[in-house]
Amino acid sequence: MTSSNGGFTDEGLRKVREVLTRHVESGRIPGVVALIGRGGQTHVEAIGTMRHDGGAPMGRDTIFRMASTSKPVTMAAAAVLLDECRLRLDDLVQTWLPELADRRVLKRIDGPLDDTVPARRPITVRDVLTSTFGLGMDITALGSPIMGAIIENGLTPDLPQPMPEPDEWLRRLGTLPLMHQPGERWQYHIASDLLGVLVARVTGQSFESFLRERVFGPLGMTDTGFHVPAEKIDRLPALYAPDPQTGEFHVWDEPADGRWSKPPAFPGGGGGLVSTVDDYHAYFRMLLDGGLHGGERVLSRPVVELMTTNRLTPEQTALRETLAKDNVHLSYGQGQHGGWGLGSAVRTYRGDYAPVGQFGWDGGSGTSTYADPEHGLVGIVLTQVGMTVPDSARLIHDFWTTVYQAVDA
Repeated sequence: MTSSNGGFTDEGLRKVREVLTRHVESGRIPGVVALIGRGGQTHVEAIGTMRHDGGAPMGRDTIFRMASTSKPVTMAAAAVLLDECRLRLDDLVQTWLPELADRRVLKRIDGPLDDTVPARRPITVRDVLTSTFGLGMDITALGSPIMGAIIENGLTPDLPQPMPEPDEWLRRLGTLPLMHQPGERWQYHIASDLLGVLVARVTGQSFESFLRERVFGPLGMTDTGFHVPAEKIDRLPALYAPDPQTGEFHVWDEPADGRWSKPPAFPGGGGGLVSTVDDYHAYFRMLLDGGLHGGERVLSRPVVELMTTNRLTPEQTALRETLAKDNVHLSYGQGQHGGWGLGSAVRTYRGDYAPVGQFGWDGGSGTSTYADPEHGLVGIVLTQVGMTVPDSARLIHDFWTTVYQAVDA
């Protein structure tokens, strides 16, 4: 146990450790690494092992597949470009992404792909950054022709095939109609992957190289990227997707020769990062400090405020609410925040122990990362048990419940 206890009660920290240990000892979570920090003080727990059948212990430097908790971090690339006026929120994306010019929009989201009307206006940078450009992973439309086409074209992570390289990915995306008019409705995930293609086109660099140069490097995030190099692969656990009926553990991704063992064809801003608790703590602490890290400015204060303030209208919040509430049997409340900023959920009402204003997100590989401006708090809890079953979501729920009890106000 590593602890400086600043900002937390000893009794509260013991309770955090006890609840994490209980989940590991249940046999449903092989191992977990968690960090909570306030100001310059951190407390880290590493419990259990890196495999379901034992093996090396979890450690503070264990590298995790961050899944959708990639979204808040990769958004920083766009924030840098906004600060430098290389992007403007209401620029047309077709300037860099001509494949997305002259969009057509489905008359009905469950209708045939050729039953469309012209888009009322072009797609803007703002639409992409707020996940309202017109396409996304919509659980309310599963089985529809458009969702089938998204999956069949490899536009989502390995469902059922690997994603192609960025230019081909965008070409395929450009062959599909939009689900909704640009700017009309919030939709999940695909905008975060599109962000990476946009950044690469604007900068003339790969998405990863730009992130490394402007975000990861300045923050000292040396273990963050889109794959794990060979010399670090022993720090990557197996990723499990338990059977939803029986709970039996199935390996979804092995460390050696797995999806993250080599650079991907498509560096996915929506869910492709690997990282550690300390790297993510550096990023979220920078956001809480208004864009500063070690006295050096990484992002401007105004762009941090833009990223971490709710950007959605009440009408656009509808799918956000549906996404959360229709999955509450798996998510145990994670995702029910109300709002969305740029790449992060932003709490607009108090539905659990966390206050209004907390921002961050959760990942389907069993990850959770949030920052809380009211308490100056960062919390990160990482497993590698996918949310095919609710076990990691229960752990995440219990982690946050005990973290807020541990805060020494």
